[in-house]
Amino acid sequence: MARGGRPSPGRDFGWVWAACAASALGTGLAFSAFPLLAITVLHAGAPEVASLAAAGAAVGAAVAVPLGPWVEFRRKRPVMIAADLVRCAALVSVPAAYAFGRLGLAQLLVVSVVVAAADITFGAATGAYLKGLVRPEAMVTAQARLESTTWTATVVGPPLGGVLIQLLGPVATVTADAVSYLLSAASLRAVRHREPRPVPVAVHAPVAVHAPAPVRGPVRPRPLSEGWRHILRHPLLRPLFLHTLLVNGLIMATAPLLAVLMLGPLGFAPWLYGLAFAVPCLGGLLGARLAPGLVERFGRRRVLLVAGALRVCWPVGLVLVRPGPAGLLLVMGVQFALVTCIGVFNPVFAAHRLRLTEAGLVARTLTAWSVSGKAATAGLTALWGGLAGLVGLRGAIGLAGGLLLVTPLLLPWRRQERQGRRQGG
Repeated sequence: MARGGRPSPGRDFGWVWAACAASALGTGLAFSAFPLLAITVLHAGAPEVASLAAAGAAVGAAVAVPLGPWVEFRRKRPVMIAADLVRCAALVSVPAAYAFGRLGLAQLLVVSVVVAAADITFGAATGAYLKGLVRPEAMVTAQARLESTTWTATVVGPPLGGVLIQLLGPVATVTADAVSYLLSAASLRAVRHREPRPVPVAVHAPVAVHAPAPVRGPVRPRPLSEGWRHILRHPLLRPLFLHTLLVNGLIMATAPLLAVLMLGPLGFAPWLYGLAFAVPCLGGLLGARLAPGLVERFGRRRVLLVAGALRVCWPVGLVLVRPGPAGLLLVMGVQFALVTCIGVFNPVFAAHRLRLTEAGLVARTLTAWSVSGKAATAGLTALWGGLAGLVGLRGAIGLAGGLLLVTPLLLPWRRQERQGRRQGG
């Protein structure tokens, strides 16, 4: 049993948790490494740096599309280890090329694509692996631990990475990130759980909990479209899918606009801007720690709906940001409230999504969800950049905040919940 009488996710989950913690810390350390390399070493301008960030994620998502079905019918732990080693090898090529004076923008783009595709693959395989590794009653606790680790790495990683960059340069943080994936792979190797070989399954109507029956005879693995089909046909997953795509996309779309506003017209120093977003990440850690207890007290569904609705109430306040300490405190307060609600929502949502997805569909569902999220975020970010040119930075930020206020209507409220139960949920 875990602390407080909660079911424990188990010892083997501890190794998976350690693997995710190592890679998350490495990612945090190298958070700004590629833009700094492009600017300081390759003397790239703003268009090249923006293209590097956008194209790497977008093309990486496209590359990951055929990997979802491939992952589905293979043991997940070897896939996770392979993804770690691929990311390590791709990142190691950067300091190697730098040492020989051969580093170029094209290589950074290729590495970004490979790492983004491997990230999506690792995430899909991890979700599918946890489905068989962790008991359902301990899944929220497991997801909360992963969520708290993500926020801890977000708080600790970038400042440490900044110090490392200041002392040794951006190549050092890329090297540290590569080493973190080796540590992740080593942790996964220590797992003793014997994972059964996946069996192809027949997929028909969406069924929330019960495992599907194996199909007799050879079955060709179905494409990633099965993941989207499962999401869009499921009465509970469909509204959550639309809600999370819109909420995450709108929040991320305003991030560069707020950066331009604070660092430009409002005159905040870069370190104050970093502080405004680093300190509130402690709220994510707080929310993740509260999530299991809130679920025990109020139930999974109520926590999911309330946290999902509360998290969208805050960003509209960013339109009021002003210069000076008052403006800084406003941003920190809004971000702290937002991130705390996200910290509660994310682990409950992740556990709920796994519960509503059949074992033979998890990898494709998570891959489809991740690819859609990256595409939606990229599209909304580009759209809001254009809107800022028409209505101004504050106007675009306010419009995003206003739209966020109506997104709770997309959450699966009572009518959909009953429908889901009638269909086996």
